[in-house]
Amino acid sequence: MRIDVHAHILPPSWPDLAERYGDPRWPSLQHADGCSARIMVDGGLFREVTDQLFVTERRLADMDRTGVDRQVLSTVPVMFSYWAKPAHTRELSRHLNEHLAAVVHEHPSRFSGLGTVPLNDPDMAIAELERCMLELGMVGVEIGTNVAGLDLDDPRFLPFFQRAAELAAMVLVHPWQVVGRNRLVRYYFLYTIAMPSETAFAVGALLFGGVLERVPGLRVVFAHGGGSVPFIIGRMEQGWRVWEPAREHLAASPISSLARCYFDSIVWDEASLELLVRRVGADRVLLGSDYPFIMGEERPGELIERSALSAEDKQLLLGGNAERLLGRTEVRA
Repeated sequence: MRIDVHAHILPPSWPDLAERYGDPRWPSLQHADGCSARIMVDGGLFREVTDQLFVTERRLADMDRTGVDRQVLSTVPVMFSYWAKPAHTRELSRHLNEHLAAVVHEHPSRFSGLGTVPLNDPDMAIAELERCMLELGMVGVEIGTNVAGLDLDDPRFLPFFQRAAELAAMVLVHPWQVVGRNRLVRYYFLYTIAMPSETAFAVGALLFGGVLERVPGLRVVFAHGGGSVPFIIGRMEQGWRVWEPAREHLAASPISSLARCYFDSIVWDEASLELLVRRVGADRVLLGSDYPFIMGEERPGELIERSALSAEDKQLLLGGNAERLLGRTEVRA
């Protein structure tokens, strides 16, 4: 099996919340022609996209062409909308989740679903998480690396992570809303430098904030190979050794604590992938492509195949680890 745990999807349309709530920050989709569209935010172009994002038949054809047996689908992070009123964020989340669940229901052998939740209100987020898992048949949820500027170790999010662990939900943490955006407009730094750092902040918050120690059953997957973490984990380890505040909530060392996490494989070069595997173990890395965006892997798994990993480890990354992770069913309603 070749299972891609990082593949994005959008419905072909959704309610015009900018008009409904009088706020242009809500994303909208403008169809340009039969095979492309524009995601618009705050009156301007956010991203041009192809119909691969919202036409299931096109997606299935790509999967067949590239040898992907299953995609684990999640929304595009611009849709998180944590900045909005929680009830409004919930409205969009529910619309996205119902569309995603319908796609999975139509093709259950090819797709699994990760819902989105209004994490700007943890109680609402728990309710939507439960709906995703217990009613819509999803395998987990996708969340951002921060919630309107709050890091993931904020105490108000702990009950959400505890419930996710109880439900055996996979939690994909995807970078979004990075700080210092005025420095990032040149050279595509938003995606090449800032997002890896943003992911590292989320890893650091869950580690040093003690969330992963307090919720040992949490099945968290960090996108983009954990960002810059595989390279800077030694520095994080040294900080944990020499600064007492860094040890306040983290009893085990940061390096050993990484074994509590999972990471996708979309790191774009063999040396980085091999470093990631050395850091966390071959049983903790999952195939991810970032389909269908230009910063993704056009033929999912090609990087894994090119690497110097053993044949056994390659099989784990390509699908074995995902089969094990997604196959757990110990759900407590």
